[in-house]
Parts: sequence; C-alpha cells; structure tokens
Amino acid sequence: MADETGGAGSGAEGHTDQVADNADDADDADDTVEATGAPGETGGTDSTGGDAGRTDGCTGDGKAGTGGDGGGTSGTTGGTDGTSGTDSGTDGTSGTDSGTDGTDGDGKQAARARRIAAWHGSERTLAHGPTEGRIADRLAALALTADDPSYGGDGWVDVYGDGVVEELERRVATLLGMEAAAFFPTGTMAQQIALRCWAGRTGVPVVAVHPLAHLEVHERDAYLTVSGLRAVRPTSEPRPPTAEEVRDLDEPFGTLALELPLRDAGFVLPSWEELVAVVEAARERDAVVHFDGARLWECTAHFGRELPEIAALADSVYVSFYKSLDGISGAALAGPESLVAEARAWRHRYGGQLFQQWPTALAALAGLDRELPRLPSYVAHARVVAEALRKAFTAAGVGWSRVHPEVPHTHQFQVWLPYPAAVLDEAGVRLAEETRTTLFRRWQEPGPPGLAMTEVTVASPALEWTAEDVTAAVDAFLARVRELMRRDG
Repeated sequence: MADETGGAGSGAEGHTDQVADNADDADDADDTVEATGAPGETGGTDSTGGDAGRTDGCTGDGKAGTGGDGGGTSGTTGGTDGTSGTDSGTDGTSGTDSGTDGTDGDGKQAARARRIAAWHGSERTLAHGPTEGRIADRLAALALTADDPSYGGDGWVDVYGDGVVEELERRVATLLGMEAAAFFPTGTMAQQIALRCWAGRTGVPVVAVHPLAHLEVHERDAYLTVSGLRAVRPTSEPRPPTAEEVRDLDEPFGTLALELPLRDAGFVLPSWEELVAVVEAARERDAVVHFDGARLWECTAHFGRELPEIAALADSVYVSFYKSLDGISGAALAGPESLVAEARAWRHRYGGQLFQQWPTALAALAGLDRELPRLPSYVAHARVVAEALRKAFTAAGVGWSRVHPEVPHTHQFQVWLPYPAAVLDEAGVRLAEETRTTLFRRWQEPGPPGLAMTEVTVASPALEWTAEDVTAAVDAFLARVRELMRRDG
C-alpha cells in the first residue's frame, strides 16, 4: 500500500488538500494540525488559514488554494473547496476546516460552526487545533507572554522588524547553530527567496525537489513562476530521495531542496545515515542544500541528533512557527550572514517587510519555550497512539485500514480507512457532540473513492490518552460510521 499512502501525500493541496496542514500545516493551516476536505466540492467562502492559503478564482480542477503561507481568502467557484489553505491538512492543529460540508456559503458556514462547537465542547481531544480557539483567549495568552521580560524586551512594539522580532531571529539562529536568521510572514515567501538567492549564487536556476514536496504541492509553483526556476525530480516514489538518485540525476542542478519530514508522503524521514549520504551526493554535484524544515523541530528524536547538528548539513534552513510550536503564523530563514542579508533585501521587495509583527513574534517565542521542549514526548506518545489505532481497527474488523508509517517518524502520521470522507467527518462530529470526545478531525479522499485519509498530530492534549482510551474512542467512532453507512444504504 506504499503507493496509496504516498498518494495520500499528494492528495493534500495540489491534488485536493483541504485546509486545516490543513493549518497544516494542519495541518497544514496546518499545520500544524490542519484538516483537508474531500475533492470536488463546490463554492463556499469558508477557508481560514492554512499554510498555503486559499486564493481566488479556483475552478473545479482540484488545485484550489495553493497560494501563500498565510491565511486563505475566499470566493472560489467549484474546485475542491476543502483544498483551500492547505498545508497543514487533516492533522487537526491548524488551518481551517473547510471541506465537504454544504455546497453554498451558508451551508458551509453552518457546518463549520457545528464542527468547531463540537470540537470546542469536547472534554477529551486527541489533537487540539487552533480553529476552535477563541480570539479573546489567544489575546489573553499573548498578554501574559508580553509581561515576560524575556519576550517583551523593552516593552515597545516593533517597527519594521526591530525589537522583539530581532530577538526572535537571534533565538532561531542560536537554536539552529546558524550565523543568522531572518523572520518572514510566510514560509512560502522564505522558501522562494532562499531558492532565488541560491540560484543567483550558483548560477544554476535548477532545483532538485521531490514532486510531493511543499514547494510543489502547496506553493502554487511560486519558485517556478515568480523566480523563473526549473525543477528536476530525483524520484517520484512516496519517500525521501536516496543518495544514488541524487548522484545519478542526468542534468545539473544548483540546489537540492529536502523537506524534513516529507509531509505529503506521511511525515516520513530518512535515517540519519541516509540524510548524510544524500547531502554528500549533492555536494559531489556542486550543489547547495536547502532544508524545508517547517517541521524540523520535531525531527530530533528520529535522527537522534540535536537541531544544530541536523541544520549543519544544509546551507540554509526554513522553519515554521505555527507548525508544531502553536504560533500564530510566520517563519524564519536561517543560514550564512551574507545569504540572510540578501534575503532581507528580497523580503522587502516581496512585500514582507511588515510595519509591526509583535503578536506573531511573541507567540513564536512562547512556542519555542513551551512547545519545543515537549516535542520529543509527543513523538514518543505518537507511537503509542499509532499502535493503539492500528490494533483497534483490526480488532473491530475493519476490512482494510492503514496507519502510515506504522511507527511514526515524528508526532504526525496518516490514518487510512475504507469509508467515504463525508461519512467519517459526520461520525467524528457526532462522536464529539454525543460523548464530548474528539478523536479525528477532517478526512479527505486523495486516492480511490471511498478510501479516506486523515492526518493525526499528537501534542499535549493527547498525552493523557492511554492505549485503552484510544481503543474505546475508536469503537465508539466506528459504531457511528457503521450506523451512517447503514442509513445511506
């Protein structure tokens, strides 16, 4: 089933990612826990966030909303409405949850309000997402953060990136062991500028990149259309490329872009030895290496290495502040001082030199202090949850199911079930309404009809869940799925 799980990855935005990673971005918006919707829905204006952000004018071709890293706008006709604002997909932490509900604005808004009310009212949640967070609560938390002198600095708001924004940049550079870092309002902007700068420095406008990478699936071909770069593919398999594949590419490339983890293939990572070999192969080709490390924060447990050692393999690294760290938005590009200085100039040209960014910077600093130290425990517990889900589906007699990877590489993974996405969405909402337990968020059908996938992100709300709790919730969820299937014939 490797191909299908890989297809799951491609099913996120470029194929039909929903938003809610995606917020992502789920995630996917994503992040990080974001949910995706099923393909082929019509109209509707719902689409709040998500790493890719929904754009206007999508028709029904399944590519709705691949745009920028920020929140989505509205107003598409046709298309996969669930795809808006994708990156953080179905993992339930971020992004909006537009999807299969309703075929007009009113129906979609009502369905979304119902979902959020059910999630927000749950007493137990496997994965909490910002979509059910209230503005007043976020503002109150931000106010507490601002009172901390280590975050607020001199207490004044920033102006064009000074003050608290500079403090965030220093923190990121130190955490990654890089010379410098620059704050960006979106990861899409940070990555486009990084690739543009490297193309100018290497003299080769060709990027070696996986077809399931965020650059390809969630950024609306920005590096191709805005900067005039070109892509070559080391592999199309739903896994990271190997050193042999990089070494054997039959044409020159100036930059190797690696997404760690490769979200749309199931949040998968190479082994440490494989990663080192891939980087060495790129060096043999006289190429630089850029890490799409939006979720790099959560990779340390899998690699058995700390962040500076991981980042040291690359020439530049992009990291996100709302995937995994529960920030509001924003990203950073880290690397050599000269590259970061050039990137700052391009950031201004791209419209990223915002007047004030203190709320985003404060939330990012708080996330670095609060969430970053917890990520290894999330990864460890994700393995407990994944095993419990797999065993529960088998014990319940589900004809076909898959947890991918079986042993998660990070605190995020995919779940596949042989039911329509709309049925699974409705069953999940009913479970939350009737038992005040939220197990999964949004589902999508990136492969054959009737085979649905969701992304699961294990964070602090899940730590109290035992394997027995997961089993009980799965049984209750499947009971509602089967009831709906009987009703629908």
